[in-house]
Amino acid sequence: MARRFSRRRLAQIDAGRILWIRAGRRTSHRFIGIWAVVVEGRVYVRSWSLKESGWYRSFLDDPIGAIQVAYDEAELKVRALRVRSDRIRDAVECAYALKYATPGSRRYVRGFRSKRRREATLELIPR
Repeated sequence: MARRFSRRRLAQIDAGRILWIRAGRRTSHRFIGIWAVVVEGRVYVRSWSLKESGWYRSFLDDPIGAIQVAYDEAELKVRALRVRSDRIRDAVECAYALKYATPGSRRYVRGFRSKRRREATLELIPR
């Protein structure tokens, strides 16, 4: 059975606007800030750009990485798992719309509904 984040850690991720992430073990990626949501006690992220050199593609090549809930916090090792369930993808979209509801965020929340970005949904689990 997959490991889970503690309730305390889930609450921190859920309350935070930005999650800091570094993808892959074999890359020179630095920590960058992304949006994350908690759905059914699990952490999900969705890529906006899908660039070859971006974090999402790096996770597809090497699913091991790290997160920081706050930028100056200790690193937590994670594994990224592709999400294939439409039910979960729908729930992730709803969670993004609720969490990132400011006028400036709406464009991105709508953009996350595109087919290619829906397919770029990953679950992060602790290692």
